[in-house]
This record gives sequence, structure tokens and C-alpha cells, in this order.
Amino acid sequence: MPSIETLGVHHSVGEVFPTDVFRDALADAGPSVRVVDPDGDLSACDALVTFAYEDRFLDAGLDWIHSIQAGVDRFPFDALDDRGIALTNSTGIHGDVVGETALGFMLAFARRLHAHRSNQEAGVWEQPAWDEAFPLRRESACVVGLGTLGQGIATRAAALGMDVTGVKRTPTPVDGVDAVYPPADLPEAVADARFVALAVPLTEDTRGLIDAAVFDAMREDAYLVNVARGPVVDQDALVDAIQGESIAGAALDVFETEPLPPESPLWDHGEVIVTPHAAAFTDEYYERVATIVRENIRRLDADESLTNQVV
Repeated sequence: MPSIETLGVHHSVGEVFPTDVFRDALADAGPSVRVVDPDGDLSACDALVTFAYEDRFLDAGLDWIHSIQAGVDRFPFDALDDRGIALTNSTGIHGDVVGETALGFMLAFARRLHAHRSNQEAGVWEQPAWDEAFPLRRESACVVGLGTLGQGIATRAAALGMDVTGVKRTPTPVDGVDAVYPPADLPEAVADARFVALAVPLTEDTRGLIDAAVFDAMREDAYLVNVARGPVVDQDALVDAIQGESIAGAALDVFETEPLPPESPLWDHGEVIVTPHAAAFTDEYYERVATIVRENIRRLDADESLTNQVV
């Protein structure tokens, strides 16, 4: 692949951090860096950093596309490969902040912080029942997916004294995780956990992975924490499980449809925390993505393989 002379920053990047801030962070990386406005000309760009995908990327003469997200299921792998367009992603940069978000959810449920916040908005002074709040140190978490995100959750859960188990395709030992199960044993893995935290990518194997059978296997006082992708969970089955009280509740950062439709019953349930796909947000986000992009520019100049290459 030739060196990059002009790098485009797609306007959709602005949904996560300012495009001009990101452009300036790459000003000394080598290539000329330009922001591509909606319907802007892509023909002058050799490569593109983007949040969204558009079909016109395929015929724009690009050599390389970088996704600022780890998830790239919206990109057409086969079509990109056919046109010789490399695709890289930003996996590996969010383990700490997503881990903190997931542990924040667990702490909110354990210490009833979500209920207190709702009471504050209603102007209600109400202490929890004597047996509602509990310490995390005596609880257990099952982390489904033990890549960068999952290990970030597991490490922080273990640091608070929780018993941590996990699920991953190759059930080899992971630091801080007491037991690792293969996906075929998912119902067994979640059966004893107070919290089931999802950190898997969206693939054909993980789509609908958390279904009615999994909810039936979970404890009645268990909470689901999803910081993975919305379609990993059968959302109808989740609603049924919560409304039927077969699980205690859920903290959800991702959904089958985003934004979450206003008519969704998930908005109104007291034991559901809804956040707007923001678990990875941090003021360092643009710097972390820029580091990967800068490294791949260097690799292209040195005729080396790209880091985080998907296609």
C-alpha cells in the first residue's frame, strides 16, 4: 500500500469529538489532513478516518479507512476487500473507561444511587429498605467476553473484592478471573452471578447471544450490564425478564435501535439504567484514536502491516 499523502477526517467524527481538534492532533503526522464535510469531495483523500459508513466510500479511491470505534459491523468487509481498501479500527483503547463505566453501574445498583437520583428529581426523601443496599465485596460478576473491554471490567471488579468469572471462545486462564467458561457453557457461567457484564463484539455468533434461555438461567436478583453492542441481547426477552421479575434489572449503554425509541418500556423501569452509548466517552478519546492513526501512517511509510487491521 502506498504512503498516505492526504488524510480525510469525515464529518461524522464530530459526533464523538470535534473534527478540528482531531485534525490538529494529526497536523504533524506527515500527510495533509482535511475535514470532509457532508457531501464533501473524497477524491483528494488517500485515506479516511470516520465514525459513520457511507456507500460512496467504496468508489472514492481510498486505500485505507480507519473507524474511530472498535465495532465495525456496519462496514461491508467483502466489498472493501474486493476494492483493496484496508479497514482498521480503534480496539484496545477503551478498556479502562468502559471498565469504570461498568463498575459504576454495579456500584449504582449496589448502593441504590440510581434510586436516590430519581428521588432527587422528584423531590422525594426516601431511604432504602434495610435489605436493599449491599456491598460489592461479597458479590460475583460474570464477564462475557474477555478481550480488552472485558478484562477492564474484570480487573476493576476483582479490585473491589468481587468474585469474577468469565466467558470467552478459548477458555484459557485470565488474570483476575477465577474461572473461564466456553460460550457453550454460558447458562452455567451466569447462573451464580449477581452481575452479568457483556463485553463481546457483535458478530454472527454473538447476535442474540443473551436470550430468554440465558435470562432463565440468571438469578432473580441478578443485573445485566451491557456495554457491548445492542443486538447481542434479545431486547424483547430482556424486557420480558425484567417485567416478569426473573432478573432484578439492567444497566444498558447500547440497544437494538439507537437512540432508544421513546415508547420503549426500558425508559420507565426503576431498576433499569439507560445511557446513550457513551460508556467509552472520555476527553482523551481523540488522542487515543490519533495514536493509532499516527502509528499506521508510520507503518505505511515503512511498508509494514497495519495495526488493528480488520480487512
